[in-house]
Amino acid sequence: MFTKVKTSEEIIAMRQSGKILAHVLNQLSIEVTDGMSTKDLAEIAKNELKSTGGQPTFLGYFGFPDVLCVSINDEVVHGIPRANKFIKNGDLVSLDFGVTFEAMITDAATTVIVGKTENKQHLKLVNDTQKALLAGISVVTDGVKVGDISSAIEEVLSRGKYGIVWDLVGHGVGHRLHEDPNIPNYGRPNNGPQLRQGMTIAIEPMATLGDFKVEVDEDDWTMRTKDGSFAAHFEHTVLITERGAEILTQL
Repeated sequence: MFTKVKTSEEIIAMRQSGKILAHVLNQLSIEVTDGMSTKDLAEIAKNELKSTGGQPTFLGYFGFPDVLCVSINDEVVHGIPRANKFIKNGDLVSLDFGVTFEAMITDAATTVIVGKTENKQHLKLVNDTQKALLAGISVVTDGVKVGDISSAIEEVLSRGKYGIVWDLVGHGVGHRLHEDPNIPNYGRPNNGPQLRQGMTIAIEPMATLGDFKVEVDEDDWTMRTKDGSFAAHFEHTVLITERGAEILTQL
């Protein structure tokens, strides 16, 4: 289904969903540390969510087995949390989370570097991928076309000569986790579907230090770069307004 213009009540619910999600992602970013397992992070997310009234959107979605996606280094998205998979200093850890509140869904992601690193290439990848997200958000307004958002993201990532993952895209969100239209991270201005005030979308650039090609692991979920290059992923759910974008998934 194409993402709908939301009612005032639905927007209120999505704002609350987004606040809950932002709190959980922020807490995960603070607590992620050398030696913990990716399952530990999922348990933190689950516990943080318990008292909020929100529900974990990812759990059971097409059979996904946990509440949180944790993807490390060359894993781009959809990493399954595991008790025997441990995080090390210097790892790039992407955290992707969804929250359902009063039947309305928000979706967001962030990438953090664990501990301290002197790898300037990794730091730049993370910073530039976040800049690409903000560039995409900056062009959002009533009447924007998907290609305008995609082009703004592509401009930032191409400038840094990053691999732009073609097979993974942003999307509409709200009543369902994934709604039309798809929002690629590459495109031409003034092309594609037009978006209207009151619609909600998830914008999510994914960039690599190498090639754009990805493959799916044997677990049928984890997507990693084919060439083993490191990747970063950032995402916000935004509400399209008359004058711009309201980011719903930030503190």
